[in-house]
Amino acid sequence: MSVQLQLEDDWFEVCDRALLQPGRGIAALLPDGRQAALFIDRAGRAYAIDNRDPFTGAAVLSRGLLGAAAGRPFVASPLLKQRFDLESGRCLDDDSVTVQTHTVRLA
Repeated sequence: MSVQLQLEDDWFEVCDRALLQPGRGIAALLPDGRQAALFIDRAGRAYAIDNRDPFTGAAVLSRGLLGAAAGRPFVASPLLKQRFDLESGRCLDDDSVTVQTHTVRLA
């Protein structure tokens, strides 16, 4: 089984599903040179957001800590600890900041 991201109208195979472990993220290089941070939760739902932390510019969100706030999954940046909603990309600590999300499918 593979993990795929939707990029525009096409699906891009990112990695083997076995590489995703609940509670841990991985970084994937996209065809345009950007990076995505991929996560899977304990229920088997997969998420992908840009790996770049907008507050520092560092590509580190894949190394963040996973959690939930009001039932919504988030990743906390390992640098300054801002939390990003994995479904919407919205920063839970600064409403003016978001990261791009990507549609994920397990195929």
